Amino acid sequence: MLAGGRVCGYVEKITCSSSKKIEFKSCRSALMEQHLFWKFEGAVVFVALIFACRVIIRQRQLDRKALEKVQKQIESI
Repeated sequence: MLAGGRVCGYVEKITCSSSKKIEFKSCRSALMEQHLFWKFEGAVVFVALIFACRVIIRQRQLDRKALEKVQKQIESI
């Protein structure tokens, strides 16, 4: 029995009609689905954190520029 079929005991033999290549496909286990789900969620959180940091950095840059403009206006009075 193939490693993927050990969980549910089901393995399907698939033959490609054009290339005559034989492959085995097993059912997807709940544990594998859960692992893929958390992997995806981790990637989403990671990307969200990167963009959140980028937004904070950009906001600070814009605040500094605005403060410099106000200071120049005050000095020119």
